Amino acid sequence: MHTLLSIAVALLAGLLMTRLLSRFKLPDVTAYLIAGVLIGPFVLGRLGVDGLGFICTESVDRLSYFSDMALGFIAFSIGSEFNLAALKHTGRQAAVIGVAQALVTTLLVDLALVGIHLAAPQALSLPAAITLGAIASATAPAATLMVVRQYKAKGELTSLLLPIVALDDAVGLVLFAVSFGIARAVGSGSADIISILVNPLLEILFSLVLGALAGFVLKQLETMFHSNTNRLAMTIAFIFLTVALSMLKIEIGPVTIGFSSLLVCMMLGTLFVNISPLAEDLMDRANQWSSPLLVLFFVLSGADLNLTVISQGTIIWVGIVYIVVRCIGKYLGAYFSARAMGCSDQVVKYLGITLFPQAGVALGMCVTASQLPGDGLFIRNIILFAVLVYEVFGPLMTKWALTKAGDITPKPQEVINRRQRKLEEAKNKKLLKKKSHK
Repeated sequence: MHTLLSIAVALLAGLLMTRLLSRFKLPDVTAYLIAGVLIGPFVLGRLGVDGLGFICTESVDRLSYFSDMALGFIAFSIGSEFNLAALKHTGRQAAVIGVAQALVTTLLVDLALVGIHLAAPQALSLPAAITLGAIASATAPAATLMVVRQYKAKGELTSLLLPIVALDDAVGLVLFAVSFGIARAVGSGSADIISILVNPLLEILFSLVLGALAGFVLKQLETMFHSNTNRLAMTIAFIFLTVALSMLKIEIGPVTIGFSSLLVCMMLGTLFVNISPLAEDLMDRANQWSSPLLVLFFVLSGADLNLTVISQGTIIWVGIVYIVVRCIGKYLGAYFSARAMGCSDQVVKYLGITLFPQAGVALGMCVTASQLPGDGLFIRNIILFAVLVYEVFGPLMTKWALTKAGDITPKPQEVINRRQRKLEEAKNKKLLKKKSHK
């Protein structure tokens, strides 16, 4: 009962918060996150009423499988942006910019944090600095996708943004695996080529193979059904299946073959959209079906934010350096690579700002980083602090940048007037019914 009550409260809190904050014109994703913080362990949860709020982080963790499913749908949806027909004009630009901005961000954050280590080694160790630099490359695909969907953003910037976010996470996984391997080698004094290069490369390769195989099988099975409802059910089942399979880990001697659920589901969406003539319609239906799941995902993300990190002085000032330098890296990396690729002035100016949000992928990297002896908890707290800032202000910045670039346009006055007239007509009908009953 407590689980169902928690799900209902989380959904209602998120939806109601969007109405409360609508006058401030905040993106819905920001409202969901704030709602999650309010019903989380550090606010409403302190009342100790299980179900009404999340009384502890374990209560939030019990619903983590909903977050895994939501990330699967998000990755599947982003994978659909890799339509080969649509990428003929932007594919090369997206690839170059996606790799360049991730590398620049990691390099700048590494330089800044290694500088802190040299100046104050007691505040930040060298392995922690190297690991944080790699985590900085990751962007939050969920927050970006939600802003794009809510405001129906459309234009050159949007068409580049979603493929770049997808590539960014793939590059980020490689950078993190290599950097984390180096950090462990620095800490232990011995290098491990398998963990530094072999395992991360195998993870990417096998994730792409698994996703492609699942996409091919999905296309073949859906030809057996003529009902759109059954096809949608099949699509949802395959997203769940790929998320579940991506949790597997296969150990062959010293080599560990793992999978990234984001890459697997992205590849599932990519292959499916390119080989199935029904893909576009099924993608739209899947997006509609997953809407409540995404609301729950962001509310749970807000509830999972640890507010106690704000009370730690070292976390604050190192975290501020991390946040500021990461934003500079994202902006400069996107700015110069977009200019080099001949993108329009609007894309050059505003693309980097849309890459500021950071959440799920970075937190996933933290789970691995927690294995770093003596530094795991410190790295997690820095990222938690950064995510707290990025997730509240990141979607706002993304909306602002897309608006300035012209990809988000205000609703025409005619549409607003038509909706107002419909509301007035509905009210008049209710009044007439009441009078007739009297």
